[in-house]
Amino acid sequence: MQKLALVVLMAAGLAACSSTKLEEPAPVQDKPVVAPVAPKEEPKPQSVVKTVDLDAELLAAANQKGRTVYFDFDSFVVKSDYTPLIEAHAKRLKNNGKVKMSLEGHADERGGREYNLALGQKRAEAVAQSMSLLGAGGAQVEPVSFGKERPAVEGHNEEAWSKNRRVELKDK
Repeated sequence: MQKLALVVLMAAGLAACSSTKLEEPAPVQDKPVVAPVAPKEEPKPQSVVKTVDLDAELLAAANQKGRTVYFDFDSFVVKSDYTPLIEAHAKRLKNNGKVKMSLEGHADERGGREYNLALGQKRAEAVAQSMSLLGAGGAQVEPVSFGKERPAVEGHNEEAWSKNRRVELKDK
């Protein structure tokens, strides 16, 4: 009996398969073929390469920071306020080995001539050392001292003295 049921099931399956006609093509929808439209490309602007004068840019940046480092009374310690100024000038010197600077150290009128000359020299050398640590060549900077001989401001008060305790960075 089982064999008979199996045979009947197989026959029914074959009959169902035979009802599909394989000779007929599958139904196809006719739609017009549209070519894809490329997005409209806008003309690209031509790249213009500008010449950069790095020396001039570094000089302008250094000048913008200033050219004078001021010091406290009886001190040759470079204050952190002047780090950006010194970095800008050192970067300029590092970029162009032909540039040379004179670092002119000054003191206020208080103290003896020899003492102020020595203090001005120490101030100039402190700035030179800072610049050297930032990559400026030692032969590019020349520390010099004028002591109290060239005051920036005339006067006998703290306001005048604070402007005279300085190192001026000058191009040679």
